[in-house]
Amino acid sequence: MSLEKDIKTMVESVGVSLYDIQTINENENTIYRVSITAHGGVTLDQCAQITHLINPLLDVTPPMSGVYRLEVSSPGIERRLKTLEHFVQSVGEKAIFSTIAKEKYEGEILSVNGDEITVMDKELGEQKVSFKTISKAKTYFEW
Repeated sequence: MSLEKDIKTMVESVGVSLYDIQTINENENTIYRVSITAHGGVTLDQCAQITHLINPLLDVTPPMSGVYRLEVSSPGIERRLKTLEHFVQSVGEKAIFSTIAKEKYEGEILSVNGDEITVMDKELGEQKVSFKTISKAKTYFEW
């Protein structure tokens, strides 16, 4: 099994979903960021519980060489959408995305059927966009 699959299994064992795993550099620190989601939001206790589950695994199977910090958190209310599953989890939320052909869409994600995403665009009305054509996407929150 891969490290990501092992982490996903551990995350799901406590009733939450694995959203993303990233290795990032911030202020000269390397961070191994595990993002989790749950219906109704993620609690601090869930993040702590998953941190305690994952730490021993990373001691045995480090994700990288060198010093890094493990961070378990929610991806936030405004987050990148990188996979089709991210779009499925974001139905009902507002998103802005662009396609390889430089088309731009902004509005509520209505549904995901196969690889087709239906969005209620602010200007164009209901639009269907193939996931394969999307180059960049993120959710947003209107304050």
